[in-house]
Amino acid sequence: MSDPVVGLILLATLFVFLAGGLWIALSLSAVAAVALAFFSNSSVGLNMAVTFWGHSHSWSLTALPLFILMGEILLRSRLSKDMFNGLAPWLGGLPGRLLHVNVLGCAIFAAVSGSSAATAATIGKMSIPELKGRGYPESLILGTLAGSATLGLLIPPSIILIVYGVATEQSIARLFVAGILPGAMLVVLFALYVAVRAWLDPSLIPAESSRLTLREKLRASRGLMPVALLIIGVIGAIYTGLASPTDAAALGVLLSILLAVVSGSFTRGDFLDALLSAARTSCMIAFILLGAAFLALAMGFTGLPRNLAAWIGDMGLSPYILLAVLTIFFIVLGLFLDGISVVVLTTSIIMPMVLAVGIDPIWFGIYLVLVVEMSQITPPVGFNLFVIQGLTGIDILRIARAAMPFFFLLVLAVILITLFPQIVTYLPDAMNGRG
Repeated sequence: MSDPVVGLILLATLFVFLAGGLWIALSLSAVAAVALAFFSNSSVGLNMAVTFWGHSHSWSLTALPLFILMGEILLRSRLSKDMFNGLAPWLGGLPGRLLHVNVLGCAIFAAVSGSSAATAATIGKMSIPELKGRGYPESLILGTLAGSATLGLLIPPSIILIVYGVATEQSIARLFVAGILPGAMLVVLFALYVAVRAWLDPSLIPAESSRLTLREKLRASRGLMPVALLIIGVIGAIYTGLASPTDAAALGVLLSILLAVVSGSFTRGDFLDALLSAARTSCMIAFILLGAAFLALAMGFTGLPRNLAAWIGDMGLSPYILLAVLTIFFIVLGLFLDGISVVVLTTSIIMPMVLAVGIDPIWFGIYLVLVVEMSQITPPVGFNLFVIQGLTGIDILRIARAAMPFFFLLVLAVILITLFPQIVTYLPDAMNGRG
């Protein structure tokens, strides 16, 4: 049977399982079993056992539950509220005023949570009532929150970058460092958009009723210091080579517990809730990764990725054309699947094509996360939209319309890192040079 026919059969099988409501991990494993049973001469049971066992004790994967736990602890402490109160006094004089709290608040919390949904939930709980009460327009409140919360996928420690690193056997430390400058670039793009909207229509932004002195601003900023120290401790340890991502994650958990307890708002019940939530999320992601690893192995036995890569190579496609096609493909896929599922479903097939045209896998990881970020704010499966809808009760299509400008800013970010790949590669290369 020809490769295109085999590929279409397996793809149709996957869609049938997913449409039937079967868990993603089980769907991936079932398709792998079909591929091995009908399109190879290898044993299904033996390969499944070896793959599940081999990938279930991956040392790189241990960073995943630790970073998730760190975010869950901070989500339940008073530190996030202190962070919001510390930012607000400094941003009142900028064009767009307190809307920038959504942007910078999401960026800071993304650097300690690794999750887009957790970032949207935490910052949204604080900012939505405050900004609505002050008279800021609903569309900009929702748009800045939905768009900026996507930074949780990119700014390290990013859960999805850990998943990509494990799935493609890339250095998680280099991926984390590669996400820093693109993350900062997105913060600037989002802030510029808010400022331009404020310049074009000053009536959108309510006037601030009071002005604080420098001493009052500094006093309010004390709440920023614990979170800043946590970020510097975790990311700095990774970048300087003092700690691996797993070691830094363990350090982050210890620091987050210490800071949460010192803040006086963290109880034993909160800690148990954080542990249970982190365990549920970690098990879900790990189960998906095991299914994806089994599927990748099965694809290797069928020869589809190798033959597809050779076919792409023979076509002589330029990297730019391939990236344009992949961008459309990922955007469409992201309409129906969450970001982690997109990564684990596609890497085993896509990576041989990417490597065949000479694209750096570290750069591609950041590109993939940027494209996946778009899926967080596009219906029908946009997790940031669901989180904000749960916070506000507002119709999801209204939230999606408010977030649309940020979708196009993410497209612009993809174009910028494609034209200027040094935005992604500079820090990892400097990290290697120093080492």
